Amino acid sequence: MGDPKNLTRLGITVAPHRIGAGGFIVRGDTYPHRLRLQELGGKWDRMAQAWVFEGDEDPSPRLAEALEPGLEAAPAERPHYWGHRQRLRERALDGGLEALPDYELLELVLFGSIARADVKPLAKALLERFGAIGAVLAAPEEELAGFEQMNRQTVVNFRAIRELAARAAREEVIGRPLLNSIDKVVDYCRSRMAHNDIEQFRVLYLDQRNALIDDELQQSGTVNEVAAYPRQIIRRALNVGAVGLVLCHNHPSGNLKPSAQDIEITREIFRAAEAVGVTLHDHLIVGPTGFQSLRELRKIPRS
Repeated sequence: MGDPKNLTRLGITVAPHRIGAGGFIVRGDTYPHRLRLQELGGKWDRMAQAWVFEGDEDPSPRLAEALEPGLEAAPAERPHYWGHRQRLRERALDGGLEALPDYELLELVLFGSIARADVKPLAKALLERFGAIGAVLAAPEEELAGFEQMNRQTVVNFRAIRELAARAAREEVIGRPLLNSIDKVVDYCRSRMAHNDIEQFRVLYLDQRNALIDDELQQSGTVNEVAAYPRQIIRRALNVGAVGLVLCHNHPSGNLKPSAQDIEITREIFRAAEAVGVTLHDHLIVGPTGFQSLRELRKIPRS
């Protein structure tokens, strides 16, 4: 039988499986030895990203003996990130994703589209360039293309994750009274718009309980301006049976102070809505660092 300590030189660990599962789990740099591990009775667990050996017998001695010919791959010859992916995955499973810093969370995303490479420098470079995870996920494809390891699949993954986050946030507000949970409204609007590089104007339509009926991206504009059309907004409100509105738009510059144009269009929409019995509850301005409420700033006339 081989010396189990030799497995460490191969970057492979053997440990009892999770409580209740029985058997042993083999992790680490197992890819070069995958055929031999299968011959020895191992089964690949896709969810655990590891090999599972059933039974009560520790497979370490026979694995060390069977894999010993591969020991010529000495640790000194291995890249510095050897085994990093598996260690990071294990930390995520054991300690929870909340414990990971932003760059490591981004690394986990990059693992899915960039194979067998050190992506830590890329994760850190993306965060340095765009400032926050949300901004990375929303970054234009042409800007992401400037990073050497970036590929189309990574861009698709970024977009999918951002959309999932937005839909999850929408589930928190759809059909529920919103005016008692404005923080959830802000979370939803920020997930949709906070990191966009152009201004967008979104309208939330509410029923008699102030629950969300529907929301609509009403207009997109430029980096510092977007038009809003009161007639279109009121027509849509009447079509869906809304009796209340919440307006929201983003400021890509990060300056959340309402402009004179923001205040004027808010008052125009207020007057148009009031004329048909629809209440304008608030106008939110969102950005990467927070939000402003025109209601709280007293820029909306009292009903």
